[in-house]
Amino acid sequence: MTPKPRSPKLLALAGAAAAALLALTSCSSAGASGGDGGGGDGDGLKVVATTTQLTDFARELGGDDIALTGLLQAGASAHHFDPSPADLLALGEADVLIVNGAGLETFVDDAVESSGFDGEIITAADGIDLDAARAVTAEGGGAADEHEDHDHAEHDDHEAEAEAEAEDAHDDHDHAEHDHDHGDLNPHIWTSPANAEGMVAEIADGLAAADPAHADAYAERAEAYTARLAELDDWVAAQFDRVPAAERVLVSGHDSLRYYLHDYGIAFAGSILPSFEDNAEPSAADIDALVAEIEAQGVRAIFVESSMSPKLAQTIAEEAGVEVVDAETLYADSLGAADSDGATYLDATVHNTRVILEAWGAQADPVPDSLQG
Repeated sequence: MTPKPRSPKLLALAGAAAAALLALTSCSSAGASGGDGGGGDGDGLKVVATTTQLTDFARELGGDDIALTGLLQAGASAHHFDPSPADLLALGEADVLIVNGAGLETFVDDAVESSGFDGEIITAADGIDLDAARAVTAEGGGAADEHEDHDHAEHDDHEAEAEAEAEDAHDDHDHAEHDHDHGDLNPHIWTSPANAEGMVAEIADGLAAADPAHADAYAERAEAYTARLAELDDWVAAQFDRVPAAERVLVSGHDSLRYYLHDYGIAFAGSILPSFEDNAEPSAADIDALVAEIEAQGVRAIFVESSMSPKLAQTIAEEAGVEVVDAETLYADSLGAADSDGATYLDATVHNTRVILEAWGAQADPVPDSLQG
């Protein structure tokens, strides 16, 4: 089907919205202390984490045994982060640096060199099967037609099958590879609670290796938090199971939710920015193709991540005759501020699930007590 010509207003907004997006999301952190995530009196293991999600994981695992600094602030994006002098000072004094890996933090190598950091690096992506993640990336969409019953046995079966299909063996994970050699790998691995469990295990092991005196405490906290992640996974799956598979179709601001969509059988119709990154610029042809896809698949709403401007999404939604969900944004690249619905990883995932369901005309069940607070 040939896409119909789009309005000049729509085409003109593409470049302007991309510029506004970059201005919105290019903020650096407010200083290293601004990301302090609960390191007690500062006498514990000095830990720096890059993203807001990793900072939250480290806080859950480290408790009062670590002095924690998060580099990125709420609403900031690792895709185009520029560390401040305070960030580099904190990094230079740290014992441990926790990074996402999977090609996300292209700033890390320069930051390590500039700061003089010589501690241990924990790469959270080493805790998941990156070959399986590549297979998900290559799918180009969700897996609604494969999502009959969501349970961990089926999840494991799918990972084994994906691993067998993956072309690249990835047995050696060095830091340079994680930052620069994953063009075939969507780096937003944390959006899947199942992936988050593996990331948490990797972080816990790394903290224990760096601080053997508190290894048992890290392991105990990891076990408790992993149980909560598993309960979150089950709760989210149960919510989407009530929506007919044909209606589980989503358009996002950029390709940030790939693993979340895959896990819960949600088809990915496309994104406003045709990239894993949130600072790409769509062409007029990209916009036309997305509008045509929205119309063809009967997409009911466009969702915009909290790190992005909603302007272009609003124009595309108007052109396609659908709703844009911009009053309640999705927390994908970043968690929310301390007083928001997305202040923690658990909160953000619950929030995202509720927002998507409500846009599809469904209501979420009450959240288990273990996932609150």
